[in-house]
Amino acid sequence: MANDLLAVADFIADALDVDPTATSEVLNAAPLVAALPISDTADGSDVHKYNKYTAAPTVGFRSENAGRDYDHSVDTVVSVTCKILDWSWRVDHAIAQAWRRGPQDLIAREGLRHLGAALFKLEKQIISGTDSPLGDSSGFSGLLQSTDLDAVADDMVVNAGGTTADEQSSVYACKVGFDDLRIVTPFASGLTVGDTIVTEANDANYPVYYTPSNMLAGLQLGGKYSVGRICNLHSSDSGAQLDDDKISDLLSKFPAGMGPDYLVMNRDRLKELQQSRTATNPTGSPAPFPNSAFNVPIIVTDALVNTEAVES
Repeated sequence: MANDLLAVADFIADALDVDPTATSEVLNAAPLVAALPISDTADGSDVHKYNKYTAAPTVGFRSENAGRDYDHSVDTVVSVTCKILDWSWRVDHAIAQAWRRGPQDLIAREGLRHLGAALFKLEKQIISGTDSPLGDSSGFSGLLQSTDLDAVADDMVVNAGGTTADEQSSVYACKVGFDDLRIVTPFASGLTVGDTIVTEANDANYPVYYTPSNMLAGLQLGGKYSVGRICNLHSSDSGAQLDDDKISDLLSKFPAGMGPDYLVMNRDRLKELQQSRTATNPTGSPAPFPNSAFNVPIIVTDALVNTEAVES
């Protein structure tokens, strides 16, 4: 039976006391966040600890009346500290009072836009982690900091062969779930939308409507086979464009029966994949923009940049 884990839309809807469908608009800008489950930290605190299965035990056949050496599996305890993502907002009291639909309408509009920006910030952090330009050094570690994904020699990495400095991109294959990739937050204090109050702006002498809003968030990367990566993708370096062959190489990294749930790429990589399929189309007509590869759904996000360093 599959686990029915909370998604970010459910978590936000509960905090805001609205129907989950009301959050769909702001989640459209953060499709990876929308696809990831979210759960409580291991002990409800802001530090999440989990076991990363790193090595299987050695087993084998033996002859009658003959023994064999025992072995054991290997787990590594990983500790993730949740970081504060803040999207508190304020609006000028005078402007809000003059708003045609009333101050609450303006406050709600700004709140929705701030929430959308916060979720996109969370999506960028999941991918880039503490690396610039999209990652935030004050946030949690992301995919780019994974020791299973940060070198071309890693088992879960496919090297596309791009060589132009600071113009590379990546595609990720993600397996999501309780033991794999997921967002973690202490449910007791994870997402907070406080009461709107009238106060004085802290940088000038005028009144504002102020609403405090934040959440504690971290990323569980899961085990070795939770995420794979195609690195060094480039639009013009020879042979470094995305195509089905490279995706096939990536999917072959996952054990049988444990394949990824999503492929994550940006619009440029999606275009390359579409054009590669057009080039091999026997009818000569343009291929449609793909929404999957080898039955794995594609998530397209602007949180993946084309300015990565050449991975070595």
